[in-house]
Amino acid sequence: MRTLDVYLEKHIDLLLKRYPNLADCREDLISAYLVMEECYEHDGKLLIAGNGGSAADSEHIAGELMKRFRTPRPVTQEFGEKLKEIDPVRGVNLAKKLERGLMVIPLVAHEALSTAYINDVDGLGVFAQQLYGFGRKGDVFLGISTSGNSKNIISAVIVAKALGIKVIGLTGAEGGELAEVADVAVKVPERETYMIQELHLPVYHCWCLMLEEKFFGGAED
Repeated sequence: MRTLDVYLEKHIDLLLKRYPNLADCREDLISAYLVMEECYEHDGKLLIAGNGGSAADSEHIAGELMKRFRTPRPVTQEFGEKLKEIDPVRGVNLAKKLERGLMVIPLVAHEALSTAYINDVDGLGVFAQQLYGFGRKGDVFLGISTSGNSKNIISAVIVAKALGIKVIGLTGAEGGELAEVADVAVKVPERETYMIQELHLPVYHCWCLMLEEKFFGGAED
């Protein structure tokens, strides 16, 4: 595994300063980040799934990566010029307001597809079906499960591995089956569901900050 760029370590250091109980997760936090970094360096995408509050976290992460988090992400000059050529009025406005993103698909967000598959085929395979349709070798699947034993997440992991997609698990202290089968698992040191979720948020915010700085430059402090 590659090492973390020195200029990105500040985000990990700040996270652990604010949440010292995550200190034992440091190496896994870095390893998980590097898996995502490598994915995006090769034009891959991140697919995310979870249940309940973890479903909300899936969409939250997409919101941070598909547009600016802290740092402006203007379109390239070349793309801006193409927009203006196509429409001299609207293109100027789009060139000013569009932001570059890192591709994320929250598998929890497709209600028509999800409910159709649940109704017609299998409720526990809904994330696996979407991952099979959206996923490509080189992508990354982030499975979020406070217990680590969510059956629909484990089914998606099996499909991910069959497709050559690396798996990151984000769980609680027990880790469950997800921690055993994931390529990297971050097991935050709590056992109550709501307490686990309270630590998941600063973890994925840290990842989002690091990815944004890597690919779009850092915000001024």
